[in-house]
Amino acid sequence: MQTLTIRRPDDMHLHLRDGAMLQGVLPETARHFARAIIMPNLVPPVVTGADAAAYRDRILAALPAGAVFEPLMTLYLTEDTKADDVAAAHASGLVKAVKLYPAGATTNSHGGVRDLSRVMHVLEKMADIGLPLCTHGEVTTPEVDIFDREAVFIDTVLDPLRRRLPELRVVMEHITTSQGADYAATGGANLAATITTHHLVINRNHMLVGGIRPHYYCLPVAKRESHRLALRKAATSGKPCYFLGTDSAPHVDALKEHACGCAGCFTATNTMAILAQVFEDDGALGQLEGFAATHGAAFYGLPPNAGTLQLDRRETAQAFPEKIITGAGPVTVFDPGFPVYWHVAG
Repeated sequence: MQTLTIRRPDDMHLHLRDGAMLQGVLPETARHFARAIIMPNLVPPVVTGADAAAYRDRILAALPAGAVFEPLMTLYLTEDTKADDVAAAHASGLVKAVKLYPAGATTNSHGGVRDLSRVMHVLEKMADIGLPLCTHGEVTTPEVDIFDREAVFIDTVLDPLRRRLPELRVVMEHITTSQGADYAATGGANLAATITTHHLVINRNHMLVGGIRPHYYCLPVAKRESHRLALRKAATSGKPCYFLGTDSAPHVDALKEHACGCAGCFTATNTMAILAQVFEDDGALGQLEGFAATHGAAFYGLPPNAGTLQLDRRETAQAFPEKIITGAGPVTVFDPGFPVYWHVAG
């Protein structure tokens, strides 16, 4: 048996939802991760510092007894967001980032930004105080093909914004393209990108060939194989601009397996084992700790976690649970589609 010990990892992009779903899925993350950047796209969204404080309290109340986990809170940027409220929430230590959702881009994003000029005063304040902007990097104009939305966003929204505010710290969330990987690598100290577990594993064929597989449907949608390979190269490169953000996004099966199914892959349960297999397959196990545990912390100005996580490579492949049963309903666990021989110890 081969053993790998790394610092306890952080998930720099996580959906926990609320209520019964929060109660059901939080233990899956807290089992392996010390901290997570918590997405604010609830209904209603987490817009103000008071909203974030209340949501943090609900998360902490839902933690299993004895669990050690810190939720890192974010605010949902709207065209009515007040710059002073954002600054006060950041100064208090509560809020670690603000999330930009282009209106209509993904789950619960209808309250997002339609006109970037209307939030420029908030972005300018964020640049002044060093508060990162996390971007869902897709345009939503109907004439742009869904597989091109990320590349067009980089060219028409993100790059002009960064030229206008070069001091703004930006995280390109869940990149899915070679263009995204390339752009993140040339952006200097104020630019980084998260990469999900599932985008390292699946391309669009996995979702569409031989029948539609709704549990592989996510936004941004998986792209061509060439893009998946570019993401693998980026994640395993050791470059500090890339780090893990699972975008683990639980939906009950009834809403995934639906005529208008929800977007999201639930990977909290098995991310670390899958990543160990991916990094081993690519000859880069030595880069896993940086990707999952230290690069993201450094970008957000956080100390590295003191605890460790042990992974064991065994002769027998993992048998992951098919579903997590929550009070909101069953949630299907992401299936990587290949044997995973790494197991998280304990």
